Amino acid sequence: MTRDELLSLPVTVDVETAGRAFGVGRTVAYRMVRDGDFPVPVLRVGNKLRVRTAELWRELGFAPG
Repeated sequence: MTRDELLSLPVTVDVETAGRAFGVGRTVAYRMVRDGDFPVPVLRVGNKLRVRTAELWRELGFAPG
């Protein structure tokens, strides 16, 4: 994922998008969530799984601005 793509992310993203930022595909990302190995906290919002973009940036060492 490019710097511009990271900057354009909304406040939260789905697991597939977060996984893409870490360089893993959908299946691996969901497996990591299931096994408790995803590198950032994953929130359950209703029946959806979301990742805070700020947490994603922090883990990637990305400082917007």
